[in-house]
Amino acid sequence: MRVWNIYIDPGTGSMIFTLLLGVTTTLVFFAQQWKVRLTQRIRGGRAETASSERIPYVIFSDDKRYWNVFEPICAQFEKHQTPLTYWTCSEDDPALSGEYKYIHAEYIGGINRAAARLNTMHAGTCISTTPGLDVFQWKRSAATDRYVHVLHSAWDITSYRMFGIDHYDAIIVNGHFLTKQVRALEAVRHQPPKDVAELGLTYMDAMEERLRAMPQDTVKDGKKTVLLAPSWGPSSILSRYGEEMIEALLATGYRVVIRPHPQSASSEKELLDRLMTKYPDSDRLQWNFDTDNFEALRQSDIMISDFSGVALDYTLVFDKPLIYADTSFDKAPYDAAWLDEPMWIFETLPKIGRQLQREMLPDLQRILDESIADETMYRAREEVRREAWCCRGESAQKIYAYLTGEGTDA
Repeated sequence: MRVWNIYIDPGTGSMIFTLLLGVTTTLVFFAQQWKVRLTQRIRGGRAETASSERIPYVIFSDDKRYWNVFEPICAQFEKHQTPLTYWTCSEDDPALSGEYKYIHAEYIGGINRAAARLNTMHAGTCISTTPGLDVFQWKRSAATDRYVHVLHSAWDITSYRMFGIDHYDAIIVNGHFLTKQVRALEAVRHQPPKDVAELGLTYMDAMEERLRAMPQDTVKDGKKTVLLAPSWGPSSILSRYGEEMIEALLATGYRVVIRPHPQSASSEKELLDRLMTKYPDSDRLQWNFDTDNFEALRQSDIMISDFSGVALDYTLVFDKPLIYADTSFDKAPYDAAWLDEPMWIFETLPKIGRQLQREMLPDLQRILDESIADETMYRAREEVRREAWCCRGESAQKIYAYLTGEGTDA
């Protein structure tokens, strides 16, 4: 029997991979388009299995970490005495212990169990931060009139995995650049236009208000703290730099706080376990997994991040210096891959931060010191605030008014 040895050079292999990815993506796209049309045809009816009790407004949260997005909205419903149902996949979601008269919070199980209920939901409006509606197990209910997506980060909406927002009826965004991204995706996919409302970011408003109420702390020993706050996935800092980054940080003499992205705990468990075993908590290094990131951001002097949305929270709310690592972001799995335009975040990061490349790691202490002392980016941060943080301080009131059709007096 003759055995054939086939050699494929790296360039050809990459081309084949790109071709297969393109074919797969196209097939998925047409499947999603078919589902959109089918859903539109049946939405006039009512699902036989749907609950007979109609809920006017439902918030669905797949994780307790999004309570910072929803709490200000819930506060507005409570203030206006408008009933709201809050469904969560977290047993310890703060909403469950809130003292509300008009908010009914309920744990509905993990995502698989929750999907069974969501898929037959009988509601007027469903509000959620969860992308991928009607793509995976969470399906649109024919007995629900409107699905509204609320962002939980200030940067590109195209950073969602493919088809993340396709099946929502409306998107609430925090800047006009995001409206343009939604319209560009609709155009390339030949979809009807969604309702896009530029109403701001509730969690950033709340964070800024909380910060203003805090006393100014002083560090008695004068030692400064650097916060490493990466995104997750193969393009993130921990995946690309790993031990090399942590060793460089420890060599600076700064206090080091590492706050992995929440998704890393499940998607990159092996990586985290390895790094945490090699670099355990000590007087020099701390791993931070708090649900609320406020104190980690407030108590640090400078952040190192990559393309994570937390970099914008840090610079725009806390007005502190940022270093962003060069991680050569791969757009292939994301909605950004459908568009020719560069992602907004990668045009914005050079305005508000300093790029860190691998060959610069041995000189990290000097870079940190210089970045903390540099005041030239203050004006740039103010420019980005205007671009990416519309309705500053008013988002919750405006979102409530948008959802209910009521006036904006609050």
